Amino acid sequence: QVQLVESGGGLVQAGGSLRLSCAASGSVFSINVMGWYRQPPGKERDLVATITTRGYTVIADSVKGRFTISRDNAKNTVYLQMNSLKPEDTAVYYCNARDYGGRQFNWGQGTQVSVSS
Repeated sequence: QVQLVESGGGLVQAGGSLRLSCAASGSVFSINVMGWYRQPPGKERDLVATITTRGYTVIADSVKGRFTISRDNAKNTVYLQMNSLKPEDTAVYYCNARDYGGRQFNWGQGTQVSVSS
């Protein structure tokens, strides 16, 4: 199994920046895709960004140009650099990982990001 631990959330003013980190442990050799999803209050959990072991990325249109996903394979860690934050970015951000067969591992515990106007 794989365990995911997120960190880096917090409260920031609109226009500010935050960097989220997600460290994977356990059967990390089986991980292909790592990424971030977010769940605003009262809404569904949606994709933010993903990155494969080889560095191929998918970025949601709502954050394109503001958020950057990166990955350190040696540290089994994925990062989400969030710039120009908006109040609508307020959500719990969850780390996600999938193996080479597409099987999803358990979600991380989530980290709260709150953006004030």
